[in-house]
Amino acid sequence: MPAPNERGTPAEYLNVLDAHGVTHGLLVNPQAGYATDNACMLDAIAGSRGRLKGIALIGHDVTDRELQQLKDGGVVGARFNLLFSHATSIRGAEGVRLLERVREVGWFAQIYFRGDELLDALPVLRQSKVPIVADHLGAPDTARPVTQPGFQALLALGREGAAVKLSGAFRSSTRPWPHEDVDPFVAALLDAFTPGRCVWGSDWPFVRLPRRIDYGPQLALLERWIPDATARDQVLRETPSRLFGFG
Repeated sequence: MPAPNERGTPAEYLNVLDAHGVTHGLLVNPQAGYATDNACMLDAIAGSRGRLKGIALIGHDVTDRELQQLKDGGVVGARFNLLFSHATSIRGAEGVRLLERVREVGWFAQIYFRGDELLDALPVLRQSKVPIVADHLGAPDTARPVTQPGFQALLALGREGAAVKLSGAFRSSTRPWPHEDVDPFVAALLDAFTPGRCVWGSDWPFVRLPRRIDYGPQLALLERWIPDATARDQVLRETPSRLFGFG
């Protein structure tokens, strides 16, 4: 279960968005606390008056009816976490079929992995032909160069049309804010994906962390990474509006 400092209510989240001039948000159902129970997230979306959409966690046993109910409730994608053995697997024929169903319902697959873990998942992802959004910069190993195989595979996906979240820099960095050791990786992602396939995320309310993280400093990173206002507007407004269906 998330610790008290790792929890947040829908009202608190909307207050955070308001305080930073952010109009819409994308909720990601976390593995911790909920697993494939998306009811709390759906309730938050329903109460947001169109400001929020969601990314669900689903199992291999999810029915077509349940997928449609999630879609009707504002879910636009499914997340698959390659870090945890107890998370829904995308390996083998069973994984391919689940990803195909994600594609058929009109969603993308948000994939969370670290470093070279992407390499093992690539055959299944390519076979399923599901649209991909890579989570948290691809979580590169910042002690290794940009040429590390997993990160190069991620850049190749970007050139093929995948999208990536410029989020969670603090999860890869070994340095305090502003996490300069992540900068070469962000630059490479922006080059391969272009601002038209990059979105920003805060990762609020910051679970599985030993210390407090704040929303504002994460948003401020984007201005340093993307000094051009037009490109930054793409990442903050145009691209998420198109990918997530915000009006």
